[in-house]
Amino acid sequence: MAVPEPSTVPAPSSRPRVSARVGGISESATLAVDAKAKALRAAGRPVIGFGAGEPDFPTPEHVVTAAQEACADPRNHRYTPAAGLPELREALAAKTLRDSGLAVEPSRILVTNGGKQAVYQAFAALLDPGDEVLLPAPYWTTYPEAITLAGGAPVVVPTDETTGYLASVEQLEAARTPNTKVLLFCSPSNPTGAVYPREQVEAIGRWAVEHGIWVVADEIYEHLTYDGASAVSMPVAVPELADQCVILNGVAKTYAMTGWRVGWMIGPQDVIKATSNLQSHLTSNVSNVSQRAALAAVSGPLDAVHEMRAAFDRRRRTIVSMLSAIEGVRCPVPQGAFYVYPSVKELLGRELRGSTPRSSVELAELVLEHAEVAVVPGEAFGTPGYFRFSYALGDADLEEGVGRVAALLGEMR
Repeated sequence: MAVPEPSTVPAPSSRPRVSARVGGISESATLAVDAKAKALRAAGRPVIGFGAGEPDFPTPEHVVTAAQEACADPRNHRYTPAAGLPELREALAAKTLRDSGLAVEPSRILVTNGGKQAVYQAFAALLDPGDEVLLPAPYWTTYPEAITLAGGAPVVVPTDETTGYLASVEQLEAARTPNTKVLLFCSPSNPTGAVYPREQVEAIGRWAVEHGIWVVADEIYEHLTYDGASAVSMPVAVPELADQCVILNGVAKTYAMTGWRVGWMIGPQDVIKATSNLQSHLTSNVSNVSQRAALAAVSGPLDAVHEMRAAFDRRRRTIVSMLSAIEGVRCPVPQGAFYVYPSVKELLGRELRGSTPRSSVELAELVLEHAEVAVVPGEAFGTPGYFRFSYALGDADLEEGVGRVAALLGEMR
């Protein structure tokens, strides 16, 4: 074999140390804001964080008990099937029928390490280089990163408060190209709390069927709806969509189990088989103790879920009222999840304590510096000029934090 001349071999120091694929991934903005708030608190500053979408409640007691018992069972000390414990997959099928009306075989369910792995694996299974994904904005920060990492191209479909942050069929059709393969659909929404009404879900589903477009539907906030709104599962509203739809879900938000890391995918048999193969090489199985805890959660009563939802509803009404009272802030009333997404566009370009913020990023920095309150700016969700507040924190902290923001923004000239 011929040996290349030394001059033709790139010097190791000239090669990128990190691949372009991974090096191009941005840090999760919501986790970054939460980490900064925690660091400042650890340093002694009384920072209140509205960044992370994490319920402040403990995991229900019966779920913790199931995990404790699982720790002592030697069955859970070993590998189990990559697709998930058979008992959990069966329970998830029953839970899906109970909660959304969708009948699905356990073999069409894959248990994942949290909802984020489900997001990544769905796009990894569906996309080839050049495939486009229609991504309504504001969007959760992980979606575009997962799409890009899978070789796809996110095509942003902007929405705003004038339409309740809901994308229309007309907007989706205007963004569709011959390369469009997938629509990302999230209802109730992170970051806006918007909930699509049934007729709009049906219209979008029929449009997707007509054009042969896959739908990746994130349903993780399905239990958190208010004011009579309900989360409608698209393949239930449009049954003919079932063979080109992947549903994502998890225990994190509904059962206050963000740290347990259990999510799942529901999809056609070939997609679930492919993603199961991927997961077998990526992470093997999800922690068995966490799976046993998730089994107890989805099989058990919903009493704790209803109590948490009632608290979120109370906080929702409080935060909307307080934010709406601030001059220049426009805060739509969300019907789901535990976020508000107010516009702060009218505040940009105005003077505040010697600074003139021109973007919501700059304004958020001033709020953190002077009010000691951490919020996530709209740039993280693809729509500059907004803040996202999570109201998944205690009532006292919520009122104190928003009160500080109100006092500071009231100084703007």
